[in-house]
Amino acid sequence: MYLKSATLGDVQRIVAQRPIATLVSIPDGKAGTIATLKIMRQFARDAIRSPSQQIRNLALDIVSILPARSFGREVARLHAYVRDQIRYVRDPVDLESVATPEKTLEIGQGDCDDKSTLLAALLESTGHPARFVAVGFGGAPFSHVYTESKIGESWVPLETIIPRPMGWYPPNATSRYILKV
Repeated sequence: MYLKSATLGDVQRIVAQRPIATLVSIPDGKAGTIATLKIMRQFARDAIRSPSQQIRNLALDIVSILPARSFGREVARLHAYVRDQIRYVRDPVDLESVATPEKTLEIGQGDCDDKSTLLAALLESTGHPARFVAVGFGGAPFSHVYTESKIGESWVPLETIIPRPMGWYPPNATSRYILKV
């Protein structure tokens, strides 16, 4: 539809269909990474506490085929769902965006922070502790984030942007910052 010939009603429908974003400034460097992780944590917490319970209901559906109290297998199924069913797509050039878990599900794609936020919300909504791990490679600034979940006494890495099994840790990571959900 060309806006040149669009009616006011057409324009209102187009605008109503656009996703709504909130733009905030974040600092550069490590402070920016920490600010982004805190936004991710808040989005995950908000999704868990949402009256719709969309995230919890999805998580329960994903693990429903498993026997009760098979906690490690629940973590593995939730991890596999986000890794395999949500398409990885990079952020726009020179822009860091973070989507809510609900929005990531709606569009079916996101970058490492979107997928990590969704996975953390799914995990926490079913009683599995989660934390975000930002990593940098080769001495460079932080450039990637993934989720870890605690199984027994160990924190287990859950990479979601490449097909790796639960427990795989990115090689050559030279820096790490952890924020509990």
